[in-house]
Amino acid sequence: MAMTTTLLKNALVLATMDDARREIRGGSVLVDGKKIISVHAAGDPLPDADEVIDCSGHVVMPGLINTHHHMYQSLTRAVPAAQDADLFAWLKALYPIWARLTPEMIAVSTQTAMAELMLSGCTTSSDHLYIYPNGCTLDDSIAAAQEIGMRFHAARGAMSVGESKGGLPPDRVVEDERAILKDMQRLVEAYHDPAECSMCRVVLAPCSPFSVSTDLMRESAGMARSLGVSLHTHLAENDDDVAYSLAKFGCTPAQYAEDLGWTGPDAWHAHCVKLDDDGISRFARTGTGVAHCPCSNMRLASGIAPVGKMRSAGVNVGLGVDGSASNDGAHMLGEARQALLLQRVGFGPAALTARQSLEMATRGGAAVLNRSDIGQIAAGKAADIVAFDMRGLDHAGALHDPVAALLFAAPVRAALSMINGRVVVRDGELQTLDVRKLVTRHNALAAELVNG
Repeated sequence: MAMTTTLLKNALVLATMDDARREIRGGSVLVDGKKIISVHAAGDPLPDADEVIDCSGHVVMPGLINTHHHMYQSLTRAVPAAQDADLFAWLKALYPIWARLTPEMIAVSTQTAMAELMLSGCTTSSDHLYIYPNGCTLDDSIAAAQEIGMRFHAARGAMSVGESKGGLPPDRVVEDERAILKDMQRLVEAYHDPAECSMCRVVLAPCSPFSVSTDLMRESAGMARSLGVSLHTHLAENDDDVAYSLAKFGCTPAQYAEDLGWTGPDAWHAHCVKLDDDGISRFARTGTGVAHCPCSNMRLASGIAPVGKMRSAGVNVGLGVDGSASNDGAHMLGEARQALLLQRVGFGPAALTARQSLEMATRGGAAVLNRSDIGQIAAGKAADIVAFDMRGLDHAGALHDPVAALLFAAPVRAALSMINGRVVVRDGELQTLDVRKLVTRHNALAAELVNG
């Protein structure tokens, strides 16, 4: 069957995020099947296409990339017992609730989280699922992603050290480490697609230093290298996290990670709020990535990550919305805005520009996920393209710099989103499933989960 061509033409600004960081007023993009074929300046002769989409008045840019999430947590947003707590107290309040998760809850919450992300301009997301009670599996998330049409990095998380062994989670939500490793290998063999433009990649992701053993960290790193997949975990999220590492392992979180094989371009760590200068140097030297989650870091009072220092040192930094119970939203454009503002609170008005934050949300996320086929609009890249309508009230008076206005003004919903050449959001509405029906079921399951 012949590929379908699509021409997105006449953008207010085409912010390519390509190697030259070109911003083309009146620019156009030709897509053939799942790839971008060509980029055109205003006035260029435009090719014919099966479908032509007029992007007048829109900023067109690469799809945003979310590098850290816990999608099941969209069932436990704004739970009263966890509203005013730091990380460890927040987890203690929610672990007993999450112990009641079911496979349907995983599937529905994954689609709810993905719908929210896609409507905010996100086209690729990682999800770190680390709790598997009552027959839940990562297969539930992967099937949900396939149905909704999102590019997905499915992270097989795990917890193996419960309270009785000095860990944080209750014993009833941890797993046997042999079973964890066996399931990790099964999932990679069943679902991981290393090809260019892959829609599903599997990631090995023991939850955190305070919930798994050093043996599991070391063995999962070895397995990841042998299978050719990436690694992901939480690291140095707050002062308690660092204190635990020092007391339990006798080293900083970054030293712990490097000692166990958890550095390199195929590894990335969520948060790193308390990553010290030595840790930044280790990550820069090894090409290790960081998922910066500003909303969650503020919500849990974890602190302000030294993003400027990381970027200056050469660390790959992407953005993550983090779990929906510690944000409690999943708006990727909003997350990029929060990153911009929080860095300025911590380090001054020149700490981060709008374009640098958008770069973290696109190219930065691609680098963190160890991908070269997404994160920019250029010939040969995957056709992940989003458009934001700048003609409304939200951006009135902000068109002096439409690209910066995406973050300085209030975050808006994407008008158009294309993933792998398929239009999944059109006129601000999700095309791949019924959002109202999804939300109704999601709310019923959320009540069932929280109320027991």
